[in-house]
Amino acid sequence: MVAAGIAAPLVRKRVKAPPVFTQAVAFAAPFGLCVAIPRTRKRDVASCCLQMWAYLAAYKSPHDDPAAQERRVRIDYPIVADRMLGLGELPTLRLQRALAHDGPDGPEWQAMDRVLVWAHWAWFMVPHGSLAYILVRHRKRFPRAAVMTYAVFDIGATVYWLLPTAPPWYAASATARGVLERRSGAQPSEAMVEPVLRRMMVEYGEFFWRNGWGPLYSVFGGNPLAAMPSLHFATSLMAALLLAEVGPVAGALGLGYTATLSFALVYLGEHYVVDLLAGAALTGAVRRLAPSVEPFVARVGRAVAALEAQAHAAS
Repeated sequence: MVAAGIAAPLVRKRVKAPPVFTQAVAFAAPFGLCVAIPRTRKRDVASCCLQMWAYLAAYKSPHDDPAAQERRVRIDYPIVADRMLGLGELPTLRLQRALAHDGPDGPEWQAMDRVLVWAHWAWFMVPHGSLAYILVRHRKRFPRAAVMTYAVFDIGATVYWLLPTAPPWYAASATARGVLERRSGAQPSEAMVEPVLRRMMVEYGEFFWRNGWGPLYSVFGGNPLAAMPSLHFATSLMAALLLAEVGPVAGALGLGYTATLSFALVYLGEHYVVDLLAGAALTGAVRRLAPSVEPFVARVGRAVAALEAQAHAAS
């Protein structure tokens, strides 16, 4: 099961099988590992890595067929929602107009811009780093924290399959104009796209990493239409709330980072405000429903532990 789960995401484009089948095989790998190996901290970490390996495939798979995904993408409804929240104008445009600077040679990167971009890049470590801290310092809390964190990841990936939604930078691109024009047969109005909106994270990445930016972005990218809900915000908020449960200092650091990231995501053109609100709603729903789901999760855990015990007693 572990070997098949590791291989499934790698061969998903070459195997003529429904995507839901390859994803089921990938998500079975952590369960297989828990039967094959007695529980240790290393196994806990490896299980989380296998879960994220399956999540990455679930995140990227909708974009395996870009044309099919493009036909289903939603572009306009988050623009409408954010214009309402911004009292007639996108909050991203208001922030970029007020705070971003251009010089004669292109963008001028202020200290605030650099901090916000790096806060965005640091997200790749924050949810998992928070779980690692809980595993080391508060191991009894780790199973619940891991289940809740990865539930947010996996539910968000499911929404990306069902409702591919364009982020602000995509809606401002020529690609979005082409999609809208093909659908309506007419040139879209500027009411539905924002041509002056910038994707500042990519601009700074090209400036900072230069020739290394393309390969680096290809590793961490993979699905440009995975915006609703914002898992950047949802998982960071979950991490902050879990850290707050184990100590005030850890919680303050987590909440401070989450607040910084929320501003960065909107200002840099990565997410609409409504994406963040949906991410907060997802995190809140997972936490609220956790007590109701906990007995079922516990039964699954006991069943896997029983299989583990039988396997190692036999060996």
